[in-house]
Amino acid sequence: MTDTDLSRALFAPRGVALIGASADPTKNNSRAQRLLQREGFAGRIVPVNPGRAEIMGLPAVADIRDAEGPIDHAFIMVPSAAVLPAIEGCCAIGVKVATIFSAGFAEAGDEGAALQHQIVATARAGGMRLIGPNCLGLLSVPDRLTLTLNAAIEAETLRPGWLGMVSQSGSMMGAVFSRAVARGLDFSRMASVGNECDLGVGELAEMMVEDPHTKAVLLFLETFRDADRLAAAARRAHVLGKHVIAYKLGRSELGRRVALSHTGAMVGGDELAAAFFREHGILRVDTLEALIELPRMILGHRPPRGRRFAAMTATGGGAGMVVDRLGTLGDELIGPPEGVRATLAAKGIVVPDAPLIDLPMGMAGAERYSTVLRELLAADHNEAVVAVLGSNARRAPEKTLENILPAIPAPKPLAVFAAPLAEDLLRQAHERGIAAFREPEACADAVHAYLTWREPRQRDAGLMPDEADAAGRLVAQADGKSLNEVRACEVFAALGIEPPGSVVVSAAEQVGDIAGPVAVKLLSPDILHKTDAGMVRLNIEGKAAIRDTVANLLAAARERFPKARVDGVLVAPMHRGLQEVILGYREDPEVGPMVMLGIGGVMAELKRSFSVRLAPVDVEEALTMIAELPELQLIQGFRGLPKGDVQALARAIRAMSLLATLKDRPVQEAEINPLIIRAEGKGAVAVDGLLALR
Repeated sequence: MTDTDLSRALFAPRGVALIGASADPTKNNSRAQRLLQREGFAGRIVPVNPGRAEIMGLPAVADIRDAEGPIDHAFIMVPSAAVLPAIEGCCAIGVKVATIFSAGFAEAGDEGAALQHQIVATARAGGMRLIGPNCLGLLSVPDRLTLTLNAAIEAETLRPGWLGMVSQSGSMMGAVFSRAVARGLDFSRMASVGNECDLGVGELAEMMVEDPHTKAVLLFLETFRDADRLAAAARRAHVLGKHVIAYKLGRSELGRRVALSHTGAMVGGDELAAAFFREHGILRVDTLEALIELPRMILGHRPPRGRRFAAMTATGGGAGMVVDRLGTLGDELIGPPEGVRATLAAKGIVVPDAPLIDLPMGMAGAERYSTVLRELLAADHNEAVVAVLGSNARRAPEKTLENILPAIPAPKPLAVFAAPLAEDLLRQAHERGIAAFREPEACADAVHAYLTWREPRQRDAGLMPDEADAAGRLVAQADGKSLNEVRACEVFAALGIEPPGSVVVSAAEQVGDIAGPVAVKLLSPDILHKTDAGMVRLNIEGKAAIRDTVANLLAAARERFPKARVDGVLVAPMHRGLQEVILGYREDPEVGPMVMLGIGGVMAELKRSFSVRLAPVDVEEALTMIAELPELQLIQGFRGLPKGDVQALARAIRAMSLLATLKDRPVQEAEINPLIIRAEGKGAVAVDGLLALR
């Protein structure tokens, strides 16, 4: 089945079967048929119920195998135990897709998960795709298809619009629908995915992006299950000039598995989600109102060049709430430059050289206000404009809106915040396509989402397969789940990261003429955090002291870690530099490979200061990661301090990220802690390494 065939079966089927249909209007199972008949669905509707010959004026069949004519889409509403027979019946007559409302599957425990696996296997064998189970269905308003049991959708009037939505929460599909419709926004297609046993968010988003009726796709996410398809959908949307906007739950660290490396412990799901969205050009919001209003604000616009915004207001306090919030998020309020002020002055409007343009109540007539607004929207010193309205927004909504309408359509995003509760003004603004906000936090959230939106990053630039091939051969020789420090540093060296120059001894007598100062470490793939385990000694000088330290570590390991594999003791020169960083790699189960840069050494877990990207990255992107860590300004000539080798650090970040290009991506986690940055032109050296395989 082609993507086009699947999309038609999902959203524009020739016929639908309602398996478990009910004639009782008080039951949920009757809602889908009521909606289909109310909306005038043009295809065939076949109710399936063994106890009824007719339901709501339509002939019913006892089994889907008895249905005549083509049935492209089945909506299954029977108890979980009856779902498998229903799937078998669908396969028997060539149904292309089934949406399963029924619950009691993977979300209910092991027994339900086993049943879910069985229905997926049966559907695949029969060439059928599935949505759900445990979902509230989908709709395609232009096609008058309403295969949903969501009561909030039944309560609204359905009008064709340009918004699409895919939700991992069925109830939130209805919540967003009802709120958006009340704000003058209508939908083209919506789908809830439930357990995502087969069709997921990404594949459905791909179909919506290709839909000519849909200009923006909203996502309500709890996790990532098909990140690759979602990434492809977002990148395709960018090509088509459409937008993908996400609201994602899961900002806390709860539920993240404990990782072997500091990297895995430091970087949580929210940081990886942010990296995923940025990588693929997806806008992210933190409030429900921003999710609804942002599409209207950015429709027709492309990602900005920077994070500067202009603001004008008739109420200082109202503007302060928006501006303060944007400032804490790192966005820059910028006042009108001299050229804009001169243009306004020539029109008899004098504005001060201040970041915020404050037009006090009673002084901002319609012509004056709209003239300033037009100039701000036309100027190139900002990427977006915030207009804050005062008490007149409630007292005289039509007259207040006249201040804004002359600037519409706006050449850049315009966000309007009404400080008083001004429902009439909001309604009229929505009718004219103006993004207007009830809450200052939502207004700031939407503007910030736009200002931090970036084009999808072009990947694979500057990669050197020979490096990855050499590292891959070393990884393939591993005989366990992890590599000891020496072997890990050999892999990093193959990628282009300078190794520490260590020697390995298995007894004190093998130390030879090494005089120090040196670091002495137990070498074991089973003891990953050797410092925490007391298996590291630093700044050891003198042959006798080094020999004694080697003997003591071997004895301590035998006593404290009798089951650990011991490959000897590593003796390494003590390296000095200007800065220590931690450089990590991880294969994340949700978003895939990532690379992390943080402040290293003993500070790695004490201070959460790090930058993360999806891997691989090139040197240019690595430099942006470095720039995100305030502490690394110290090695970039800050206040005359000695400069560090920032380019060498960027090359090391890129090199570590190349682990993502190894065939079959065998590396689960890798880390250098610390990577010591020397003076400018002197390079960077890996002092301690960890590498664990999948």
